[in-house]
Amino acid sequence: MTDKPTRDQWSAAASKEVKGRDLTWHTPEGIEVKPLYTAEDVAGIDPGLPGFAPFTRGVRASMYAGRPWTIRQYAGFSTAEESNAFYRRNLAAGQKGLSVAFDLATHRGYDSDHPRVTGDVGKAGVAIDSVEDMKILFDGIPLDQMSVSMTMNGAVIPILAFFIVAGEEQGVDRNLLDGTIQNDILKEFMVRNTYIYPPEPSMRIISDIFAYTSANMPKFNSISISGYHMQEAGATQVQELAFTIADGMEYVKYGVASGLDIDKFAGRLSFFFAIGMNFFMEVSKLRAARVLWHRVMTKLGAQDERSKMLRTHCQTSGVSLTEQDPYNNVIRTTIEAMAAMLGGTQSLHTNALDEAIALPTDFSARIARNTQLVIQEETGMCNVVDPLGGSYYIESLTQELVDKAWEIIERVEAEGGMAKAVAAGWPKAMIEEAAAATAARIDRGEQVIVGVNKYRKAEEEPIDILDVDNHAVREAQIARIKRVKASRDEAACQAALFALQEGARGSDNLLALAVEAARARATLGEISAAMEAGFGRYATKPTPVQGIYGGAYQDDVTWERLKDGVNATERRLGRKPRMLVAKMGQDGHDRGANLVSSAFGDLGFEVVPGPLFQTPQEAAALAIESDVDVVGASSLAAGHKTLIPELIRELQDAGRADIKVIAGGVIPAQDYEFLREAGVQAIFGPGTNLVKAAEEVLRLLGHNMPPVEEAAE
Repeated sequence: MTDKPTRDQWSAAASKEVKGRDLTWHTPEGIEVKPLYTAEDVAGIDPGLPGFAPFTRGVRASMYAGRPWTIRQYAGFSTAEESNAFYRRNLAAGQKGLSVAFDLATHRGYDSDHPRVTGDVGKAGVAIDSVEDMKILFDGIPLDQMSVSMTMNGAVIPILAFFIVAGEEQGVDRNLLDGTIQNDILKEFMVRNTYIYPPEPSMRIISDIFAYTSANMPKFNSISISGYHMQEAGATQVQELAFTIADGMEYVKYGVASGLDIDKFAGRLSFFFAIGMNFFMEVSKLRAARVLWHRVMTKLGAQDERSKMLRTHCQTSGVSLTEQDPYNNVIRTTIEAMAAMLGGTQSLHTNALDEAIALPTDFSARIARNTQLVIQEETGMCNVVDPLGGSYYIESLTQELVDKAWEIIERVEAEGGMAKAVAAGWPKAMIEEAAAATAARIDRGEQVIVGVNKYRKAEEEPIDILDVDNHAVREAQIARIKRVKASRDEAACQAALFALQEGARGSDNLLALAVEAARARATLGEISAAMEAGFGRYATKPTPVQGIYGGAYQDDVTWERLKDGVNATERRLGRKPRMLVAKMGQDGHDRGANLVSSAFGDLGFEVVPGPLFQTPQEAAALAIESDVDVVGASSLAAGHKTLIPELIRELQDAGRADIKVIAGGVIPAQDYEFLREAGVQAIFGPGTNLVKAAEEVLRLLGHNMPPVEEAAE
């Protein structure tokens, strides 16, 4: 009988096969992933059973063997009528719950007729200005039978008020409304930036929503604590996990401080995580999240096991999608969907193949939805509860994530909690450093993206995309706003708005007051402005990280050649070449803009990081005041055809046509010619190598140099 081989014998055999090369994988999370896991790695780890504390293996005993996860599609575009029709088609095709995407004007508390939102109305979600829009959005969709998730944080008070009143006028009492409101403002201050008010009153809004929903809406989840946008902004999975759990702790503490019984509201809290391409890491992350939340809630004094049970929605990664070779995105989304279900999610949205460049078409949305249906109906994956439970690798990785995330959570608590950490800025800086490091790895070809930096097609083929006529949508919304205002009892409306304004200065429940204003047909912008009168409007200025992107290129010949080009341009100009990185419109996603600022700053450019939410007029004025050579306009929310040509006209009218305008971000190839005709001198779409972008900018500034080689072929 042959003796059982030892781990050392396996290591020697493997080392011989790869000629002594170390097979250990050092992940961006700082985890050393070994090529082999055995029983030694899980000694002392007991994951327990599904449905039992600490819920490592799932929150329900039967999990998908009893009932599969809810299929949701995050969708909304153009008008309420268009979105309603899209929802009804999807529900008829097998979707089980609604997940509403609002446009950026709505997110930021502006009505569609506000001059700051000319390029944003209806472009990245549905425009909602009043109860009438909300009623149309759910026309023919019974709100006592449909679970509705709404991604809203800044204008959460008017949107939730509109939803409640729309339900009432559909004949549905608020205690029957089922669904979730995101209501996660700390994450907005860290990464997504669709905030309106300063942090302290924003936290009060959350407490008021907890109080109102716990008293009146027993089926409704009052918050969805979101890590999704952290990962999309560049966070590692450890950072996403730690900061999301820490945010949840902060919200619970605020709720308790406002006088609520922890077990009266904690059971209605839910979570929202991104699922990226590191398959086993994502599976383990969801398991670790349940362990951590149980630990946290026990520490905070919860008695009810439901209060300690982390329930989550997941969405496949948007940032993993590529403009290049976009049909690869179907494969990516399938892999990510499997990771979410194997990790034990309660509901799931799968992104469509074209979402790297535009809103999904019916064609692409059907593929995304059917991805989930195929997994549920054809694979047999739902027949076994936690099929990866007991895996040496999964159990070891779960524990590793718990330990590493807990270290960050302990730092947060030692420094006074997440609100203070966000105010100090270190979580945002940590995420931006991780994003810059990832961008450098991809640009150098060290992290492979198939079809982008390896196995790239010689020529890309265009795909059909959904194009929203922003001007037509805005005109239709303005007309409806006028009709609503003309038909309402103006005195009653103004009285309700005044009461809300006084409530913001006092202590009355803001959601209760906003419901009264919504019934009186106050608009979203009016409700938001009433609270702004009491709270003020919040603004920050980007501070890009330094040395991370450039540090990855230390001693790189290409990088040094580019730095020589920047130095030569500086000698010719008599100063460093100067670039304004502009974010126009109401899109707060600033990962791309921050990466450009960081990379160009490391190269030696003088970078002027423009404030978020600028108008074209404000961006042009800042460009002229700063005497820049080039403006880099970052666009992720489909407003490029409106905002960038307007910026160019403003520069020309001011006699500064010499300032060059380039554009980058989520811009479909079909729009390139339109932008070039408008005067854009270079366009950098998703997946652009920043080193090659810098080479092109230097050429625009008059410095000739040989082309930079591709990072990897």
